[in-house]
Amino acid sequence: MKINREIRAPKVRVIDQDGKQVGVITIQEALSRAELAGLDLVEISPGAEPPVCKIIDYGKFRYQLTKKEKESKKSQHQVKVKEIKLKPNTDENDVAIKTKHSREFLLKGNKVRVTCVFRGRELQHPEFGIRIVQKVCEDLSDIATPESDPKMMGRSLSVVIAPGSKKKVVAS
Repeated sequence: MKINREIRAPKVRVIDQDGKQVGVITIQEALSRAELAGLDLVEISPGAEPPVCKIIDYGKFRYQLTKKEKESKKSQHQVKVKEIKLKPNTDENDVAIKTKHSREFLLKGNKVRVTCVFRGRELQHPEFGIRIVQKVCEDLSDIATPESDPKMMGRSLSVVIAPGSKKKVVAS
């Protein structure tokens, strides 16, 4: 964004500090009007023919722009991937608690990675881990869907569950 002497166009369309259109005038005349008002000449629309400039307080203008950017960032929701870790021999009650935590994460709009970690001889029976991961997926199927099938990566089996799915409607 160009201000004052940085503007190189010979003629510009000027809007004064009250928001009224002054019209197309030379850059020298526009700069003198801005100096007379004790404000800055700011190029608002450089792509227009001729460029549109406004007589405003540049510091205040920058402050309001940064304030708007912060406000728009505040309204955005960053999707995070939360992770819950299980083992093939995790007890049912513990799995239920982990599922409850996963449900809370999903309801807040985050994704959940369910990971089952195998140690030692547990790798000889991956079906136990698959069973636990599928149980968690089934328990959360009313509010979320798995992004893909569970995959083995080294010594861990994992699946990412994303929020939002078709809600199951119970027919009466």
